[in-house]
Amino acid sequence: MSGTRKFPLRDIPALNTEFTYSVWWNLLLITAGSFFVAVGTKSLAVPHQFIPGGVFGLGSLLYYSGVPINPGWLYALLNAPLFLFAWFKVSRRFFWYSAFAVGATTLFYELFAIPIVVESQLYASVAGGVLIGFGAGVVLRSLGSNGGLDVIAVFLFQRFNIGIGKVYVLFNAALFSLCLFRLSLDLVIVSLIMVFITSVVVEQTLSLFNQRKVVFIVSDMAEAISRDILHGLKQSATFLKGFGAYSQKEKNVLMTVVNNVQLKKLEEITFTHDENALFIVENTFSVVGSSFSKRKLY
Repeated sequence: MSGTRKFPLRDIPALNTEFTYSVWWNLLLITAGSFFVAVGTKSLAVPHQFIPGGVFGLGSLLYYSGVPINPGWLYALLNAPLFLFAWFKVSRRFFWYSAFAVGATTLFYELFAIPIVVESQLYASVAGGVLIGFGAGVVLRSLGSNGGLDVIAVFLFQRFNIGIGKVYVLFNAALFSLCLFRLSLDLVIVSLIMVFITSVVVEQTLSLFNQRKVVFIVSDMAEAISRDILHGLKQSATFLKGFGAYSQKEKNVLMTVVNNVQLKKLEEITFTHDENALFIVENTFSVVGSSFSKRKLY
């Protein structure tokens, strides 16, 4: 393919994404996410004596190993250099939002006692992982973090595109390997299950509402299809210049990006115009720019 031509979109207003950088929106995400983290920890993880992952888990292991400082204070001490790292290596805005998240989680943990009676350790680990993972993911959709390991995870994601959930899995795998020398195997396994579920749910929460479909349409009716996309779906499109290997003729390949709801409508538009069209769909995790989401800068 050589060359592109973007179909004009003058009468379609650009989506306003400024609210995602507003203070009120970020504080709302952090507050809601911190609430779920606190409830999952206090109502499920602590009653069953699960070993939490991340920096708090490291503090707990040090405490069980004989360090004469309780895990809460160890967590605070271990967080100090991480917050300094956030201040200098990420941004001051990220630092303050993360500090607010840690404060909110602590406050909710102290104020709310929501009984969740689950007798089975396995079921409790699953439920706890879902609650904590969802809450942590909501916080990470903001411009802050939950503190602790999140600071390093966000930095690695921003600089090297290493998934946040993957950082959790690798760190916690090492942590629980050390736990085997101090704790019962049953407790380590069930705690590891909770942490693994937490990591998976964090990744899924971060991708929530972000997934898009990149669609390529090869058709002799590409011009007519593009007009219906513009006026029917209120979505932009781009023409790519293609050359048929069999026909030896130039033709337009239409490329557009839609969400899951729009996909079936786009399919209907395409095959209504041309039942012989080639309709290619690819999943994409993130689409940044134009009328889609704004680039996330911490």
